[in-house]
Amino acid sequence: MEIEQAFGIVIKKYRLERSISQENLAFGADLDRTFVSLLERGKRRPTINTLFAISRVLEVRPHKIIKDIELLIHKNQI
Repeated sequence: MEIEQAFGIVIKKYRLERSISQENLAFGADLDRTFVSLLERGKRRPTINTLFAISRVLEVRPHKIIKDIELLIHKNQI
């Protein structure tokens, strides 16, 4: 699994757990809604600034998102 795909899966999981729409996530993180959609589908690579902006809106520490991505990638390599 590619990093971009894992990132999308993880942020979508947190977004849905918090009942936040892509539009509200994008607005809170000062991103375009279509960009959030592309991130969730693994079609774009987030910058460190994007990671921090999204994590702030989702109320999840950036290192937790990275750890979840790492675990997801490792799980799919076994």
